[in-house]
Amino acid sequence: MTNFSMIVDVEKCTGCYACFLTCRDEYVGNDHLPYSIAQPAANSEFGQSWIRVVEEERGTFPKAKITYTPIMCQNCEDAPCIEAAENGAVFRREDGIVMIDPEKADGQKTIADSCPYGVIFWNEEKKVAQKCTFCSHLLDDGWKMPRCAEACPVEAILFGDLDDPDSAISQKRQAGRMEELNHEFGIKPTVAYVGLPKRFIAGEVVLSGDVEECAEGISVILAGDSGTLSTTTDAFGDFEFTGLTEGSDFTIEIDAPDRQNYSVDVRSDTDLNLGVIMLEPLAG
Repeated sequence: MTNFSMIVDVEKCTGCYACFLTCRDEYVGNDHLPYSIAQPAANSEFGQSWIRVVEEERGTFPKAKITYTPIMCQNCEDAPCIEAAENGAVFRREDGIVMIDPEKADGQKTIADSCPYGVIFWNEEKKVAQKCTFCSHLLDDGWKMPRCAEACPVEAILFGDLDDPDSAISQKRQAGRMEELNHEFGIKPTVAYVGLPKRFIAGEVVLSGDVEECAEGISVILAGDSGTLSTTTDAFGDFEFTGLTEGSDFTIEIDAPDRQNYSVDVRSDTDLNLGVIMLEPLAG
């Protein structure tokens, strides 16, 4: 038995858009019946993105990050599109790939409306729902992977057979750190992610005085309900805590020799740059 799926490593993705462009190259203006009809041109009023790259700017200068998250059909085990379709217009192949039959799906806009990930598109001109097919027409022709995975220069998109224990995708899954995109949807996507953006808190510690100095090697403690994390400032006085759960309360404490202690309560509703934290000398 074959069970195809993907792992998307967000930590590797550089936002080059090679996946997006090769998808367009394969499908815009090209029918691949009976798998799919042509994807509308990007500059038309019916333009679609069967794989999109979500760019997120996080934090504030100079503690800023940019994260790129490729999103395609999540190939869900409990796919709402299959439930919404009539006459078997959406089905799961024996290799696990969820497909839309372009002929049977004619006129069924509910298929596009059913996807909580927004990765099924309604072609108003052709009156049919369309989505990523994992390039199943190429796989059936002997290709080893879809074009998006083949084109990625940093191998941020890994494709393979989950039922093959020796495959790279199976071994990476066994290594852990896998996450579902929008786990709260509860529809069991088989596409897994590594490194989905979490909240971070950063700052810069400076020793005040006649000459201000970067506070290198100073202990910084982050305490919250889930436990305590600690780090030390680098040569520039910078520190950072990453991978924090959104909406959590924390207390940050900084203790340096011969300096007044610093403490502040923060909440990770967003990525936080605490800016310059000036440590004053002890009184007297």
